[in-house]
Amino acid sequence: MGTREGAIFLMSDYGVVDEFAGVLRASVARAAPGAPLVDLTHGVPPFDVVAGARALVRCIDHLGPGVVLAVVDPGVGTDRRAVALRVAPGAAARTEVPAGPWALVGPDNGLLVAAAERLGGIREAVALPPVSPAAGAERSTFDGRDVFAPAAGRLWSGASLDSLGEEVDPGDLVRLPEAVLAVGPGSVQAEVLWVDRFGNVQLAAHLTHARQAGLGSDLVVEASARRFAGRLVASFADAGPGQLGVLVDANGHLAVVADRASAATVLGVSTGDVVVVRSGGAEVGAGVGGHRIPAAGPGGVPGGGVPGGGVPGGGVPGGGVPGGRRSAGWTGPEGPTDGEGT
Repeated sequence: MGTREGAIFLMSDYGVVDEFAGVLRASVARAAPGAPLVDLTHGVPPFDVVAGARALVRCIDHLGPGVVLAVVDPGVGTDRRAVALRVAPGAAARTEVPAGPWALVGPDNGLLVAAAERLGGIREAVALPPVSPAAGAERSTFDGRDVFAPAAGRLWSGASLDSLGEEVDPGDLVRLPEAVLAVGPGSVQAEVLWVDRFGNVQLAAHLTHARQAGLGSDLVVEASARRFAGRLVASFADAGPGQLGVLVDANGHLAVVADRASAATVLGVSTGDVVVVRSGGAEVGAGVGGHRIPAAGPGGVPGGGVPGGGVPGGGVPGGGVPGGRRSAGWTGPEGPTDGEGT
């Protein structure tokens, strides 16, 4: 690891109303004076480790070198481990992605592992010691400030991983369950991974799954015990008024979208629900299965909000790109179209 390389990237569920995020930044700055700090988001839903892990995966390809400090930690003060991970250098899972973060720091509750594996795998892991008595052993509820931030700062400043704590087997780290995904002839059944602030519904499925299922241009979207007509689109605007579209979003996932309206509101889904996308569509009728898409309110979100929330505040890139940017699509099972991509 190089000294003073890249930035320190911060993610948490601390929000911006209280002082927690600011104190986290201050603690990092004390441990690593001059380190560039990048706030990915502090709007992960409180205690939602799964949402935080997925947001981190969406971000990780785009960060560049440095240290990730992520805190979504409902087990703070318990016997859950605090950990620092070093990823395998030069082993990025996607070779076209520039070198990314080389270390991640946070709780051992599943928050970090998927992102680390996205970067190429975990080379080393250590358990960070709790707050020292000199720092005030009675303070056990702000490990972001007292444990994780100092560790991240030291790593960025050039400390070796083994100087921070006791080595642990990467195979013993907590991992989150896989999302629901089933592919069959003419259908893809997938869990909703994320509902962004525009109401776009990101699914646990990719273009390869659509091809495998043989999905065509006319689709049926099933959710909340209802069926809606949909179609393959290359951009949000292509969905058209009163229609649902399915596209490949900025993170490479299939997503159900609507033009300047909330697809999540139409479908009645939130994160963790399951959506089925099938070939067909004509038998459902025109429009969105007879359900009128409500007019967009402020920020393009009908009704002033999106069920499930995902990561509010728009602090995490991807998962639906406003402004009508195009996304790669497919022409049935034959192959992708020539969308611009994002």
